[in-house]
Amino acid sequence: MARLYVFAEGQTEKTFADNVLGPHLANLGVFLQGATAIRTSEKKGVVYRGGGRSYQRMRNHITHLLDQEQGRDAFFTTMIDLYGIQSGFPRLDEANKLRHLPEKRVQFLEQAFAEDVGDTRRFFPYIQLHEYEAYLFSDPRCFRKFYIRCEKEIAELHAIAARRDTPELIDDDPNSAPSKRILALFPDYQKRLMGVQIAEAIGLYNIRANCPHFNGWLERLEGLGK
Repeated sequence: MARLYVFAEGQTEKTFADNVLGPHLANLGVFLQGATAIRTSEKKGVVYRGGGRSYQRMRNHITHLLDQEQGRDAFFTTMIDLYGIQSGFPRLDEANKLRHLPEKRVQFLEQAFAEDVGDTRRFFPYIQLHEYEAYLFSDPRCFRKFYIRCEKEIAELHAIAARRDTPELIDDDPNSAPSKRILALFPDYQKRLMGVQIAEAIGLYNIRANCPHFNGWLERLEGLGK
């Protein structure tokens, strides 16, 4: 049995972890201890979470819980976006030299993050390549959950995904990242409201079959139960 803490980019990733990952992992002896959105700021005693990450504040949040929870059966991971990753992230300048190799770039940053936090046995970060919305390109037909008469838009999402080996390689340009492409076709798309429900409709099997970086992380989580 293992206990898993997930530090999430924001509310959508938190809900995805709780609703989709949690039940799946529990069947394998890995019990999610409730995902938490990363603390991003604090004003007058009020803690704000999600989006606009400061690396140092995120690191402080993670190391604080690592120090509190010393159990050998406790493990820690993240769900944060590569898209828009903040300056101050460890070895970011070196990683940016690998921009033409996104998979290697994200793996390099994950390793740098783990080494900077220091507890590499229990903490293994996951950085989404390039952002959460990439998962939704695994089966764009599931946008029908919220939209009717949208066959043209769904076909365009399929075409975008077909031009890549995996939806995770849809780029991190501010104008053409996965979320920007979805918003261009569905201007009223709301990540918090729709993002998890569409992913649930797609299903974990289809997401991991189409997103190898996500699948590698999930396999590591599943292995904790052994």
